[in-house]
Amino acid sequence: MAGLLLTAALAACQPPPPGVAGCPTFPADSHWHTKVTALPVLARSAAMVAVVGTTRRAHADFGSGTWDGGPIGIPFVVVDGSTRSVPVTFDYADESDPGPYPIPANPPIEGGPQSTGDRHVLVIDRAHCRLYELYDAHPAAGGAWHAGSGAVWDLRSNALRPAGWTSADAAGLPIMPGLVTYDEVHSGVVQHAIRITVPVSRKSYVWPARHQAGSTTNPDAPAMGQRFRLKRTVDPLGFPASVRPIVAALQTYGGIVADNGSAWYLSGAPDARWNNDDLATLGRLTGADFDAVDGTKLLVAPGSGQAKPQP
Repeated sequence: MAGLLLTAALAACQPPPPGVAGCPTFPADSHWHTKVTALPVLARSAAMVAVVGTTRRAHADFGSGTWDGGPIGIPFVVVDGSTRSVPVTFDYADESDPGPYPIPANPPIEGGPQSTGDRHVLVIDRAHCRLYELYDAHPAAGGAWHAGSGAVWDLRSNALRPAGWTSADAAGLPIMPGLVTYDEVHSGVVQHAIRITVPVSRKSYVWPARHQAGSTTNPDAPAMGQRFRLKRTVDPLGFPASVRPIVAALQTYGGIVADNGSAWYLSGAPDARWNNDDLATLGRLTGADFDAVDGTKLLVAPGSGQAKPQP
């Protein structure tokens, strides 16, 4: 009971929606910041959880220090109006927003400069409140860049990608608003859904996702955009104080499937202040602690990320 009261208190006494460098991370009525505590559980929930992994443990895919020579998590950098915009070419140019992008010299790259992984580069332009995201980003000659795909987001707008378009993420969603950051956890509340990955996804997507990257037509496999909610039977007080806001966020806003990867991996930004031992306690959560809920109940319009108010 005490744990439920803690979660309720964290949800009820919320600050304004989070922001970075004076910019919002999308409007207050965005699906990212809308509670999912009252959404119905899908009839296929148990089967869907089983596909992801009922006994598989949650994992904070972020932390302090390095792993394989790169930061642990997905980094981002904030720039101002003085940062020079540079040209970017794309492998998937027909689904990418054209450059130039304001990429500073030596930006942080997911996995580090030598990474052979997703190599995301995330840039927030605080002068114009725009978010620039690249997938598989590599520096090119003359200060230019080449990437697999890229997307530009107005952080004050609920506009989604065109239907069927990817972004820098498989689901066609922005990455940055779904990242757990040290500063918000340290403040005591995470006020948004958390980006998660699953090992196999269905060849479809559900709102607010705009793109699929599936490998199966199994109706029990989650689609891109699927929302999972941590059950209220989980007691946040069973976790270190430094990670309780993450547990509460999973109960209040849920996790949203944004890419294929390891089961129940939670995305966040690297930070030297993270306590990796505390983050490791999130592994006490397993798939059995989650329900698949119907996030489409939040939909206002298909092309918008605005969500219906929830109790």
